[in-house]
Amino acid sequence: MSTETIHRLVLASASPRRLDLLRQIGVVPDAVDPADIDESPLPRELPPQHALRLAGEKAAAVAARHPGAFVLAADTVVACGRRILPKAEEEKQARACLSLLSGRRHRVFGGVVLLSPARDGDALRRSDRLVRTDVTFKALSHEETESYIACGEWQGKAGGYAIQGRAAAHVRWIGGSYSNVVGLPLFEVAALLRGAGFPLP
Repeated sequence: MSTETIHRLVLASASPRRLDLLRQIGVVPDAVDPADIDESPLPRELPPQHALRLAGEKAAAVAARHPGAFVLAADTVVACGRRILPKAEEEKQARACLSLLSGRRHRVFGGVVLLSPARDGDALRRSDRLVRTDVTFKALSHEETESYIACGEWQGKAGGYAIQGRAAAHVRWIGGSYSNVVGLPLFEVAALLRGAGFPLP
């Protein structure tokens, strides 16, 4: 009889970008199971706390459906000062985000939570990271804003832009994890998985 330990990893996200990022470091989840939670900020909740709270709630919701598995969840928050920018769903929202980001520095917070089976077989163990990346946009002209709106890649993106797409042409400077801005800070994710005993390639 084999005594090899079976490690199952579930990604608690519907984001194809997070799945692609994991594959970039050789990690392929056994299942992708998005959490269906309310992502509205709490009153007076600051952006870093918001990102980590949502990641934790996503992980907990999905872990209940996958006993014995490692569950990885993340949330990305784009912030100007204390203001949490929305995931743009309409052109009006995207324009408002780009107007705020134009010519200034903003912060991207990535909350990552890993729930792993406890060694005693009972409760889950939680490990987490909060990652901050600073991003500076050039001052956008009206034509540049409208061109970006027309391309449509802002839809569903935190802060109304995707740094891995056309918005890269407007990013003057970035300080910190690039993959965090895309949707998953890979260095920190790898460290969490290793620390929890999940085998990496």
